[in-house]
Amino acid sequence: MRDERFCASNCPFTRAIGTIGNKWKPIIINVIGTRTIRFGQLDSIVPHISRKVLTEQLKELEEDGLLERIAYKELPPRVEYQLSEKGLAFLPILESIKAWNNQYEVAPMPGETDKKSRITYTAQS
Repeated sequence: MRDERFCASNCPFTRAIGTIGNKWKPIIINVIGTRTIRFGQLDSIVPHISRKVLTEQLKELEEDGLLERIAYKELPPRVEYQLSEKGLAFLPILESIKAWNNQYEVAPMPGETDKKSRITYTAQS
């Protein structure tokens, strides 16, 4: 859920956080990456997100111009999602965040013996 107080701020950083600042949006953007993907695929790849929340987040990403929704007039209806130019421009920032985390992460996740056992959700071409 978007916090409109952040989006209406005079500070560019605060507005940016208002646009992409919850836990799901960066994950969704990272999963979509440079490919076109359907809702069901996103639902199966993004961990621990309800279909309701995924729908809300996709709608907000589209409203903010980070995502393009492509609806095909077919039976049954088919909808695909891809990042817009603005969304694609955010991918290098996500890569920087991942590099920062890899460099400074201290403790392994519960149940891990090494970092190589970690599941990662990488963007695919």
